[in-house]
Amino acid sequence: MAKVVCVLYDDPVDGYPKSYARDDLPKIERYPGGQTLPTPKAIDFQPGTLLGSVSGELGLRKYLESLGHTLVVTSDKDGANSQLERELHDAEIVISQPFWPAYLTAERIAKAPKLKLALTAGIGSDHVDLQAAIDRGVTVAEVTYCNSISVSEHVVMMILGLVRNYIPSYQWVVQGGWNIADCVTRSYDVEGMHVGTVAAGRIGLAVLRRLKPFDMHLHYTDRHRLPAEVEHELGLTWHATREEMYGVCDVVTLNCPLHPETEHMINEETLKLFKRGAYLVNTARGKLCDRDAIGRALENGQLAGYAGDVWFPQPAPKDHPWRTMPHHGMTPHISGTSLSAQARYAAGVREILECWFEGRPIRDEYLIVQGGALAGTGAHSYSKGNATGGSEEAAKFRKAG
Repeated sequence: MAKVVCVLYDDPVDGYPKSYARDDLPKIERYPGGQTLPTPKAIDFQPGTLLGSVSGELGLRKYLESLGHTLVVTSDKDGANSQLERELHDAEIVISQPFWPAYLTAERIAKAPKLKLALTAGIGSDHVDLQAAIDRGVTVAEVTYCNSISVSEHVVMMILGLVRNYIPSYQWVVQGGWNIADCVTRSYDVEGMHVGTVAAGRIGLAVLRRLKPFDMHLHYTDRHRLPAEVEHELGLTWHATREEMYGVCDVVTLNCPLHPETEHMINEETLKLFKRGAYLVNTARGKLCDRDAIGRALENGQLAGYAGDVWFPQPAPKDHPWRTMPHHGMTPHISGTSLSAQARYAAGVREILECWFEGRPIRDEYLIVQGGALAGTGAHSYSKGNATGGSEEAAKFRKAG
């Protein structure tokens, strides 16, 4: 029987919810493009409930224990004395989310001789040292598309929030003020602005589709060019390189995977290519950006605003400079873990586990690494290598609490 270690974020500070704001979720059968939602044989949870925190357990305990497997659920993931570290020696499967990632470094994978499957409840497996997984024959999988639309909605919200100066205006209300001039001195319309996405996969393309009704000029760059009919439908301008696109955009949104080739692609030098006063939104991965270069660009006016929900490491240390830099709209990593998205990625995890234990193939679109090589979506989106370096800094979050 297998031991499954599931790393999830903490429950709400006031305890696991006894009720919810809404009674149900909209019914969705397919994603844009036709891919079906996860199709497990059964689920043991109520869609619309909090599944991604420790008490939610992704709805897995009844299923796994009915098969005789052991499930360990924890939020304690960072540092040599963490529960994750203590459980690795005989873990066969490690499940975690991008929002509270279990960083599976080469060192940790070496401490887990029985590890066979690293499973992401969500999208993005850069918290796993993919090269080490390849070398060790560990399968890496994620629930592709489960929260892509969730993230794209968050991107649009953040673009509007930055450009319209929403957060400072809201704060004036909370403080009892009516400071109209203070609010509008940094407020503009998005109409007529040029917005570009780095990568136009499931998330990036969904962002462009949602921004088209705002009468913005739409740009993209991607190593896989979109079909001509899609470019025509949305009025897209394609750019062969990121650097070529930056200078024409008022807003840039990052929607590409993190791997060694994209790490710190936004840095001191590439920021000089941006229009002065551009806005940057990053819901992809924090390590796409040089942390300190972003702060300096906001302070000197090269960027008018930066928003996102991705940090490195995660959780971000209490002294992370993005918490206090000017003109930001940062949130914890929440864009892909709405209650709606949780129902989909919990069902996707159940589907993958059913396939794993029954010896059936895992959907190709869910695979990142298999058989000692990049596979499925991984072969399309990632490159060999490691982006987990520096993740040990996450331990500072609890120490400073």
